[in-house]
Amino acid sequence: MAAVAQFERELIFDRIKDAKRNLRRAGKHQGGGRPFGYQFGKTNGHGRARELIPDLEEQAAIADVIALRADGRSLMYIRDEMRSRGHRISHQLVANTIARHAAGGAA
Repeated sequence: MAAVAQFERELIFDRIKDAKRNLRRAGKHQGGGRPFGYQFGKTNGHGRARELIPDLEEQAAIADVIALRADGRSLMYIRDEMRSRGHRISHQLVANTIARHAAGGAA
């Protein structure tokens, strides 16, 4: 029985991994809070998966974050600069945004 249960757990893991990969490829939100730079679109009728629609103001802020980091600015400096422009952003979000950009990712 234990071997069958373990096999079933592995099948569930593979199905979840495939579903998340498909959501990523389709540009859909996978859960959690709204990612910086995007707004939620409508649900597609299958669960809570939603399209991510680029927010032009936040996309411009992301470009500024990348440019400031390329100029050698610290994460805290960039965070403070973005906050002074009205964006609610943390130094960790700045770091994640820079890492995502370096990896070539969008959301």
